[in-house]
Amino acid sequence: MYLDSCILVKLLVVEPDSESFARALAGQSLVTSELAYTEIYSALCACERAGRISGADLRRAWREFGQRIADEEIHLLPLNSVTLRKAAQLLEYCHAQVPLRSLDAIHLAAADLCQDFPLATTDARLRAAAQMMRFDLFPPVGEPPAP
Repeated sequence: MYLDSCILVKLLVVEPDSESFARALAGQSLVTSELAYTEIYSALCACERAGRISGADLRRAWREFGQRIADEEIHLLPLNSVTLRKAAQLLEYCHAQVPLRSLDAIHLAAADLCQDFPLATTDARLRAAAQMMRFDLFPPVGEPPAP
């Protein structure tokens, strides 16, 4: 299963749907792009700035992310020129219907290249582009994970 960074953050800090995602993803083979290194740290910093987590929570979550990679719970796909060219193609393909952001296009391209579906994301734009590509999604369209 390919995870967008927003789902990974839910596994690292407490959010309203964190527990349901943790249950649903337990035991799954998890994959994401190396892009997650930057996106996750940025998201954790944003959580701290917003007062949702403390500095100690940020450091704990960042260590946990690194440990999950070291323990091979999460496999990182390389961010390379093949992925970036694919992302540009997807931006072109989607632009008339979905205003896909560049970082989302990179995740979509990585998921497409590795073919490890479903793509787990709660981001509306990424989900819309993935539906255009006919990717399997988690949670399935119209079905939020069980609370």
